[in-house]
Amino acid sequence: MKAIVITEKGGPEVLKIKEVEKPIPRGNQVLIKVVAAGVNRSDVLSRSSKAYGETIADEIPGLEISGIVQAVGPDVERWKVGNRICALVAGGGYAAYKVLDERLCLPVPRALSFAEAAALPETIFTVWYNVFKTAKFKEGENFLVHGGTSGIGVMAIQMVLAMGGNAFATAGSAEKCKFCKDLGATMAINYKEEDFVELLKPVGIDVILDMTGGENTLKNLEILNTDGRLAYINAMNGLKSEINIMDMMRKRLQLTGSMLKPQTDDFKAELAWEIENLVWPLIEEEQIKPIIYKVFPLDKAADAHRLMESSQHIGKIILEV
Repeated sequence: MKAIVITEKGGPEVLKIKEVEKPIPRGNQVLIKVVAAGVNRSDVLSRSSKAYGETIADEIPGLEISGIVQAVGPDVERWKVGNRICALVAGGGYAAYKVLDERLCLPVPRALSFAEAAALPETIFTVWYNVFKTAKFKEGENFLVHGGTSGIGVMAIQMVLAMGGNAFATAGSAEKCKFCKDLGATMAINYKEEDFVELLKPVGIDVILDMTGGENTLKNLEILNTDGRLAYINAMNGLKSEINIMDMMRKRLQLTGSMLKPQTDDFKAELAWEIENLVWPLIEEEQIKPIIYKVFPLDKAADAHRLMESSQHIGKIILEV
């Protein structure tokens, strides 16, 4: 089968299309004929950063897919050949076929294309786990996401609004800020021109989803309300930060962080069950929808990564297999 592989650590040019062995489903696994795959910042880091480990021979990136069940293992209970599914995977999505635990599959919502369905898993799982499950976001609270027009940011704003919250965002241009406000954000702050602390401290934020880290950490703590929660999913501005422990103690603040990719199938299966029951209905009701910026053919994965690294996009970047 055809797949995009990381040939070595480096720039987008190290992504090459190759023929690799087609997987076989065993036990409770399903074999998916992949139609579309989402592109995520984690894929870029797997390709480029030695902090993410050495490149495995013919390592295939890709953390979310949509497609059609082509075969099932002997212990599969739910899915049948021909079912339309989307799924969170721990790598291997940039390929013609993918095998995975059946519990990680979700049905493609009725009104969505395969490309739109491939834009859902990584963003929804990330937001659900960090904002709602860990930070325990509640109706009526104020929520801030840094990077409001990223795939994660766009989904976070929509999910918070659908759950009865007030969404705030930072973004890097007037165009991006307008997009966040058009999505329903109460305020969108151009971090290149405005001080988000000055604007949000009088408001008070209950939950922050941050992918920036670095110098923003102290600023985040400053704008959090008493019992505020700060959840990290990346640290694009720096892995090391200073914190004021007295502020944390005084306001009873909570700091958490997570990575989904290395978690067990059991861990992800529990999230999948919760998401299908609590978030999927909101998609069917069109309160939440995927926002796609651009779709590339599989053999243009390098171009998709270049776009991701430019941060020019609003919403998701998708590969069509």
